[in-house]
Amino acid sequence: MIPFLMFIKKEFYHIFRDKRTLVIMFGMPILQVILFGFAITNEINDAHIVILDQSKDESTRQITQKLGSSGYFYVDQQLQSSDQLEKVFSAGVVKLAVVFPPGFADNFRKGGGAQVQLIADASDPNTANVLVSYATAIIRGWQAESIGINKLPLSIKTDFKMTYNPEMKGVFLFVPGVMGMILMMISTLMTSIAVTREKELGTMEILLVSPLRPSVIIIGKVVPYLGLGLINAIVIVSLSAFVLGIPIYGSVLLLMAESLLYVVTSLALGILISTIAKSQQTAMLFSLSGLMLPTILLSGHMFPVENMPMLLQVLSNAIPTKWYIIMVKNIMLKGSGFDAIWRETLIMLGMATLFISVSIYRFKVRLE
Repeated sequence: MIPFLMFIKKEFYHIFRDKRTLVIMFGMPILQVILFGFAITNEINDAHIVILDQSKDESTRQITQKLGSSGYFYVDQQLQSSDQLEKVFSAGVVKLAVVFPPGFADNFRKGGGAQVQLIADASDPNTANVLVSYATAIIRGWQAESIGINKLPLSIKTDFKMTYNPEMKGVFLFVPGVMGMILMMISTLMTSIAVTREKELGTMEILLVSPLRPSVIIIGKVVPYLGLGLINAIVIVSLSAFVLGIPIYGSVLLLMAESLLYVVTSLALGILISTIAKSQQTAMLFSLSGLMLPTILLSGHMFPVENMPMLLQVLSNAIPTKWYIIMVKNIMLKGSGFDAIWRETLIMLGMATLFISVSIYRFKVRLE
């Protein structure tokens, strides 16, 4: 019995000495609980909307105030004409537009029925449905209050329109995210394993004593996978367009250029992971478990980032897939050009530069 207890004690010592084991045992469950608890939500909070008030009467002002004070919506701006709608939606911030036609109050008081048009960005059909439902409920709530006061058969008819995805196909939401997930996982995983395999086999030492600079070694490792990643991007885009029927309204050349930049960023992240990991198993753990969960939950692929707590919104900015999904949706579904995605392009370019710079810095001349 005593030898058995001593053996158990030895195992405890071994576990507590291995920091990576402790991170997996205690860190991963905590991270998963936090992410799943706060990121997975269908609630809407402070969704950006715009108001096009062509009536400008007391009734429309009350409804606008009720929408803004509900906690579900944030009135981003008041539009002056319908020509501004396309511009605000293409920017990607505004999710819903509420349009009041001329003479809204008069039509409402006469009992003939007033109309309100709700225009939603349906590139994310789930969020669009929720926004329209919330806005309709708030407008009907104001209507019920007015009926209680005036005792008249008053009614408001809400008409909604879904932009960019009028048929509300769910594939429009999931394919851009799946594209980002596949390219990220393949590129990051393959490059991280490739370098750590060199360490395990001992061939990395041969490279380190060669006259090649660390930057040349890293670039040489990345280039083959860059070509394979580009082929993957072409295949994925082709399947999305010709098999799944997703339209590409924007420039195909711009889409492929942004996909190439995203592949470079993913490869650079894989190289960075390989400079930290000392075995293929560790590299695989970082690439799959460490990246997959945050990428799925914080990239906006499945759940809107705007609905998450502010801390998670800030952390989501470090996920390259988030910016890639924004660019893909803008190019494929909205037909936007570079002028609409230049900020996301610069952010991803900065990430790639940072990952490569840190990898070169950490690439030791001697193995430890």
